[in-house]
Amino acid sequence: MKVLQLTYRVPFPPTDGGAIGIYNITKGLSDNGCEIDLIAINTPKHTQPADAMLGMVNKQVDVFVDTSISVFKLIRNVLFRSIPYNIERFISKAVSDELKQLLTENNYDFIQIEGAFVAYYIDEIKKQTTAPIIVRTHNIEYVIWERLSLNESNWIKRYFYGHLAKRLKRFESVYYNKADGIAAITEEDKERLQGLNVTTPIEVIPAGVQLNSFKLKIEQKNDTVFSISALDWIPNIEGLNWFFETIWNGVLERKPSVQLHIAGKSTPDWLLNTNYPNTTIHGFVDDAAVFKQTYQLMLVPLLSGGGMRVKIVEGLALGKCIISTTIGAEGIDYSDRKNIVIADTPEEWIDAICYYLEHQNERMAIEANALDLANSHYENKAVTKKYIDLFSKIKQ
Repeated sequence: MKVLQLTYRVPFPPTDGGAIGIYNITKGLSDNGCEIDLIAINTPKHTQPADAMLGMVNKQVDVFVDTSISVFKLIRNVLFRSIPYNIERFISKAVSDELKQLLTENNYDFIQIEGAFVAYYIDEIKKQTTAPIIVRTHNIEYVIWERLSLNESNWIKRYFYGHLAKRLKRFESVYYNKADGIAAITEEDKERLQGLNVTTPIEVIPAGVQLNSFKLKIEQKNDTVFSISALDWIPNIEGLNWFFETIWNGVLERKPSVQLHIAGKSTPDWLLNTNYPNTTIHGFVDDAAVFKQTYQLMLVPLLSGGGMRVKIVEGLALGKCIISTTIGAEGIDYSDRKNIVIADTPEEWIDAICYYLEHQNERMAIEANALDLANSHYENKAVTKKYIDLFSKIKQ
């Protein structure tokens, strides 16, 4: 099949959850025999060369859009615009023009839209083609900001986050009803969409990983825990702050030898210069898989966010013992204390970290079950086959 894929960023290199999620589905479609034309918004934050995806896609069209946050544009948006500012930043006539040209020159079997940030272009696409449009919802965007507002102590930020959540909720309820099909990444997201009165057919299709890229044999360092995430995403920073404020000192009181390692792209200066005890801040690491294999327990202290954590799926594929909040593990088909460990209070976190560092057999059992879960549920080519089945079902 010939597919046009519209993305809010060039999904390369696949070093953070957003890029990995798009990259893997593009790779999976290609591996399943689809011919893909990719049109990607190239942003100042994620600028990539125009040939970054060639070899995997038939054609790559990049359109530069300045998505930088402007206080003036934000205020103007809140006062005078109906489209939320998060979405408006990605709206560009140049993108519409490139879409029009591609759709005029090619006959596509399907159009795949990667998330809410480019869902605005559904109207433009429908002017040019009758090809079915599938939206892949990486997150339900309003949920992220709604959760952030509930956890925020600053009343100005709390009000702004809540206001933005309401606007995003309206946008998602309207624009997702314009699509012909939706691939929700979790069952929870499907239920949220149905709660917004989205009547478009919805299939739950999780994130996939390329399992053959995770076959590593690296000796782990004892008494170590780690976290790796995109550190320019507010929920990740929120979770780390919570971890340091309520959990880390309690761990060290019970087990002073434990070492914490933190990695992630766009690490803020305050974190790089931190003096938290027994903590090493690595910043961006070239090989996330090697980093994860070097240390013992993987930590996901997420309080907000939505969708599915691709980094957890990768951790499962590496056979890691992962400790996560319920929100962090949302969408993963886990069994608590069998293939992942769920902890939501500081006391539960402290107990879990100390227990699984001190009980090797129990930790190794979870590691083995984590790998089994990845193999049975999240192999990328098999996951992507579900997209093709969804395409075929809608076309009928």
